Amino acid sequence: MNTRIALGAGLLCLVLASGAAAQERPAAELTGASLARLSADLASHRVTSQQLVAAYEARIKRLNPEIHAVIALNPRAMAEARASDARRAAGHALGPLDGLPILVKDNIDIAGLATTAGSLALLKNVRRVDATVIRRLRRAGVVILGRANLSEWANFRSDHSVSGWSAVGGLTRNPYMLDRTACGSSSGPAAAVAAGMAAAAIGTETDGSISCPSSMNGVVGLKPTVGLVSRAGIVPISRTQDTAGPITRTVRGAAMLLTAMAGTDPLDPATVDANAHRANYVAALNPRALEGVRLGVARFLLKNFTPKTLAVFARALALLKAQGAILVNVDDYHMAPIEKNESLVLLTEFKADLNAYLAGSPAAVKTRTLGELIAFDRTHPREMPWFGQGLFIRAERTKGLTDPAYLKAHATNLRLAGPEGIDRLLREHRVEALISPTQNPAAVIDLVNGDAGIGPGDSSLPAIAGYPYITVPMGEVQGLPVGLSFIGPKWSEARLLGFAYAYEHAARAFRPPTFAPDVQHRHPLKAASAG
Repeated sequence: MNTRIALGAGLLCLVLASGAAAQERPAAELTGASLARLSADLASHRVTSQQLVAAYEARIKRLNPEIHAVIALNPRAMAEARASDARRAAGHALGPLDGLPILVKDNIDIAGLATTAGSLALLKNVRRVDATVIRRLRRAGVVILGRANLSEWANFRSDHSVSGWSAVGGLTRNPYMLDRTACGSSSGPAAAVAAGMAAAAIGTETDGSISCPSSMNGVVGLKPTVGLVSRAGIVPISRTQDTAGPITRTVRGAAMLLTAMAGTDPLDPATVDANAHRANYVAALNPRALEGVRLGVARFLLKNFTPKTLAVFARALALLKAQGAILVNVDDYHMAPIEKNESLVLLTEFKADLNAYLAGSPAAVKTRTLGELIAFDRTHPREMPWFGQGLFIRAERTKGLTDPAYLKAHATNLRLAGPEGIDRLLREHRVEALISPTQNPAAVIDLVNGDAGIGPGDSSLPAIAGYPYITVPMGEVQGLPVGLSFIGPKWSEARLLGFAYAYEHAARAFRPPTFAPDVQHRHPLKAASAG
């Protein structure tokens, strides 16, 4: 297969026939469009949901053997699309998302499809009910296109893992350079959206698993406040830090999805009333949202980034200032104390919460505890060809949710990252959000040494606090995307989306990078931005 793919250049020139109400459209035009553009096309009958499903399935068939972003297609996707088209023809569309095909990370339950978390141990984990977030999306009319690949167990099996690799799905590759990492753990969702394999995708994050792959694949990723989106029916790592979130081509698409996803769920371990904080996030989008807004430049994080990334960040700062933002340097925070405690919190909660999830698995799933998973991996060579399960073993040794050491680490981290962290920084510097580069450009995949080339990025502070942040493409380094993060206080999704939208609007979205001729053969994708 030719590994160079141009989203908007017409290499995929298939024209799909559909209902009489819809015009014929080139498939490349459909798969290169944003969620908002496709929603408008559906509403005006310029395209049908069935056309979209057919176009994305054809594109997945063509590209996935190279990128490995998709684990499985939903055999019911076309039936769901037909139902959506019938609703729209009758004048009963469920809203702006009705008929839009999306991919779902393979650690989120979809009724009738196996939820594997990338592990062979869960190949028969076919749940009878959807995760709550999937039920909410279905009520909005979303078509579930299929399963996206991920870093196995959401990258929580080994300290030396390879992001984007799973025993079930293989190795997800970055569509910009096939020898570069897609990061993780939401590697498949981000790479698929970047490569035009879906209108959008749903990922999950504990610490960096939405932001890192979104940044490295040149797409928008939103990590909501923990508890705003239900975690019920999602393979867990941490009740303190886990959340699902949207991955899209534009900020408007993220706002559209979050509006449908957010809400209180009594099955979620969070005790908050999410309904009291949800909003119509699309209404918060304002191209002038940055005017007069004080933003804190998180100087204490900038040591994590290379000079080339910081050069792109400097141009982003200039653009923010040109849009009326007032930039304030913030350098009075030290990450070391919370990073030290995070490991114990995650290991302890992983064992407790994963055991609870496995206990509810179908009878066909024989590995029903973390201890049994460890034994399974030891007897299945396909599970550990590249890295081991050190995190599994350390988690198995933890002493439970009543362990005083865990309780102290948990309380300390929430305090240091939240009230004495983000909240204090915002208050003392009189800023509404912190900004930072999200990650350095994608490192070369190293199956022997693992993710040694992937730096810490900027995700840990909001992840540990449970606070929201969004990454939006800000430019490129040698043809590889890098993102800009907006980090805010709890429940500030609407404001952050507004800031990101204004930045994106001013930058006229992410322009495709210019590839150097000597490495052009390693670039399968030139990403085209679309409304």
